Amino acid sequence: MNAPATLAQIRSPRDEQAVRADELAAIELIRKLVGFDTTSRDSNLLLIEWVRGYLAGHGIESTLTFDDTARKANLFATLPAQDGNATHGGIVLSGHTDVVPVDGQPWDTDPFSVAINDGKLYGRGVTDMKSFIAAVLTFVPEFLRRGLKKPVHFALSYDEEVGCIGVRRLIADIVARGITPAGCIVGEPTGMQLVVAHKGKKSWRCRVRGFESHSALTPRGVNAVQIACEIVAYIARRACEFRNGERHDDSYDVPYTTVHVGVILGGTALNIVPRDCKFEFEIRHLPFDDPDDFLSDVRAFADQFLPEMHAIAATTHIEFDPLSTLPGFATEDTSDIASLGRACSDTQRAGKVSFGTEASLFHNAGIPTVICGPGHIAQAHQPNEWVTLEQIARCEAFMRRLADHVCAR
Repeated sequence: MNAPATLAQIRSPRDEQAVRADELAAIELIRKLVGFDTTSRDSNLLLIEWVRGYLAGHGIESTLTFDDTARKANLFATLPAQDGNATHGGIVLSGHTDVVPVDGQPWDTDPFSVAINDGKLYGRGVTDMKSFIAAVLTFVPEFLRRGLKKPVHFALSYDEEVGCIGVRRLIADIVARGITPAGCIVGEPTGMQLVVAHKGKKSWRCRVRGFESHSALTPRGVNAVQIACEIVAYIARRACEFRNGERHDDSYDVPYTTVHVGVILGGTALNIVPRDCKFEFEIRHLPFDDPDDFLSDVRAFADQFLPEMHAIAATTHIEFDPLSTLPGFATEDTSDIASLGRACSDTQRAGKVSFGTEASLFHNAGIPTVICGPGHIAQAHQPNEWVTLEQIARCEAFMRRLADHVCAR
């Protein structure tokens, strides 16, 4: 990347022409939000308090719900309808505030300072998903100036990236307060294409306990790494079966159920038969594939090793611990929120994606939900994460059309 510009120093004529005056405010807000390091392991309170102050400056009160440590918070705020209605109907505009780590990634710029170069904004979270949050905040003055037919709610969550943890408390608070939105738009990166469904996801940790011995006496030990690798190889074979099988849904970007092993740790020294090995794996499943059936198959395969393991040492075992569960969801293509999404995104096609989002949790709480936001998932979580100025412009156009639908004048 060549010496990227800062927001105040957009150097190329191409960039100057691409950034319209009414989009500069959104870019400035993106810069502000990216400047808060909200990596999931850390607090997001500085960002939340800044957004709270921004909304308060427009006369809007916010409600915070905290995690058990009080280091992280969700924010929920409502712009009432012009008749005073703040609880019934209307829509939720939702995004998560946390980002994935930059540790070990080869960034060409400061990941927490927005750089602009060749029609792109660079920074951690510009795609996933602070550009959408910035676009929503940019339109607060217009919503207030034009008045609303029904309330518009803003929902910002913590810890989406580590299991959609925060939004569960946020939704519980919404329900407890008797707020009944008619729909929700989650602004995850879809290239500004309307999405009405995503796969479900479950993940687990497998722990293999073997029995140590000197590597010169391997028959006296139980090699936990080798047994774990056998199970990993079985999971890989199942991945091929899903890919090559007949149970596909071509409306998804990846049209079959996928399974994946992402972490494996084991052994202490080459000359010791390893006692312990653990690995983490996941399934991202289509509605007709049961993740619990898949886990049962993996368990059954693993169990065949137990008799031989126990013959050497009774302390050996293989255990599976759940890590996370995220349901899939599918909103009816003919629903009001899908129709609104199509009207605002200026597309008649509604897609389905393989990555999980908080949309399924809103949907399961009885709030019809769609996904639509700037940027593409392929750029998320990457070094030099970027979003194009064109995507920001399309998000602004989406918000402008949304304002035309929800505003009274």
